[in-house]
Amino acid sequence: MKSLISNIKLLTTVFAVLISFSAFAQRTITGTVYKDGEVAAGVTVEGHKSKETFMTSFDGKYSINVGDGAKWLRFTFIDESEKVDIEGNTSDVIDFSFDGVIPEATVDASGADLRSAEELQRAGETDFLSPYTMYDQFYDQDDYDGALPYWRTLYNKYPASSKNIYISGEKMYKDKIEKASTPQIREQYIDTLMAVYDKRVEHFGQKGYVLSRKAVALLEYKITNGPELSDEERISVFKEAYNYLDESISEEGENAEPAAIVLYMQTTRSLYMMGELANEKVAENYNLLSEIVDANLAKGGDEEKYTTTKESIDSSFQTSGAADCETLVSLYTPKFDQISQDIDQLKKMLQILGKQRCTDSDLYANASEALYEMEPSAEAAFNMARLYVKRNEIDRAKEFYQDAIDAETDKELLSTYYYELGAFTLSEKSYQQARNYANQAIANDPTNGNAYMLKGNVYAQYAPNYGSTDFEKKVLYWLATDYFQKAKNVDPDTFQAANSQIKTYSAYFPGTETMFMAGVTKGDSYKIEGWINETTTAR
Repeated sequence: MKSLISNIKLLTTVFAVLISFSAFAQRTITGTVYKDGEVAAGVTVEGHKSKETFMTSFDGKYSINVGDGAKWLRFTFIDESEKVDIEGNTSDVIDFSFDGVIPEATVDASGADLRSAEELQRAGETDFLSPYTMYDQFYDQDDYDGALPYWRTLYNKYPASSKNIYISGEKMYKDKIEKASTPQIREQYIDTLMAVYDKRVEHFGQKGYVLSRKAVALLEYKITNGPELSDEERISVFKEAYNYLDESISEEGENAEPAAIVLYMQTTRSLYMMGELANEKVAENYNLLSEIVDANLAKGGDEEKYTTTKESIDSSFQTSGAADCETLVSLYTPKFDQISQDIDQLKKMLQILGKQRCTDSDLYANASEALYEMEPSAEAAFNMARLYVKRNEIDRAKEFYQDAIDAETDKELLSTYYYELGAFTLSEKSYQQARNYANQAIANDPTNGNAYMLKGNVYAQYAPNYGSTDFEKKVLYWLATDYFQKAKNVDPDTFQAANSQIKTYSAYFPGTETMFMAGVTKGDSYKIEGWINETTTAR
């Protein structure tokens, strides 16, 4: 009986102790106090069932212990005081604002501080101020190697502090790309530059504006000034840039920059020439861009800039092939009487019709004659040459081609004249002379893909006439495909035609047994003698 009584006393004591502990159980609440949209210093924080008070410092943060069943917190600033009901709120982090508006989170999921540079400076955040000062000093001296370690701290830890982080980051990584010691390092820098654009959009918006720059950089470093790419790689890069520009134009609408408008149309054209866009999509994009340009001209935008932009997208569309000859003739014929009174417009129309190979049309013939009467220039002579080719007056055509070449000083136009004269000469089976004209075209414009195509066709067509053995005749197909490959490398417009020719003539390469009998091994350098006098690779 005594033992039972002792046990009851012990349980009573334990129960009393538990009640005592429960009565004094506490929770710690932390948070940030705001006033007028900014962190508030000097605010007194009190809590129900708490003997503590807390006064916020420069960062507006507080920490206070309250009883487990606390019902409220009180925030007091000078003569302004508010009580906040926390009964039922089990969170240990409770922010408060005197005006009821709590700013967006100042820290993201990765732990990066999302405050602006001004907020960080007011808060005396030394972890920000120190690297910012060092980065700024090195960057101002164009010492990018010195600036980058500090820049990376700002970029990673304080990504919302300043837009200048991304502007300077773009400049520094472009410099790094241009000076990269290996292709692998260069590719890494390009990837970083792309990430800089994305992060700028994340923290500072301007999505359409930034995406157009991202597309420009991508094309510059991977196509214009990039390494030689496979067909699949080139298509992939153009598609990526196209998608950026497509989204940029969609975001900006009538505010789209002229440069972005022009590049979007050019990229559209390139993808169409590569067989990656339907002509309906080309026409759709052209119509959209034309409406944007016309809207800006109508509301008094920079007339010279938008007029130039209009001319550029018109040319890209009309020379893309998506607008066929029938479409162009239908477009220009009703306007011919008006156009024929203006030399510049007449020249432009003839250039477009010529590039689209509409030289058989009556419109082209009438325009050529009208231009030559008004201005017997190099360009007019060139158009007359085309007219006489159409009429099958061979000698007259050659005379006008030569007149155009003799009078022209623009290298790009000279390249076009030599190319056409070469193509005309090849049709007469004057192989060596046609090759010489192709060389002249390439010398004047190394990016003239048609000139390389011409040279490849000269060798492919001459092959049956070369040498005395089956092997000697077939080696010319190696050289021909070399030039078809060069054509598409320098000029996306020749992409499909070059691939078609490569596929056709690769079938005529010497077989393994034929090469063995000739003592030639795959990969050997092989010299083709005679008037050709060029070296190719056995395959």
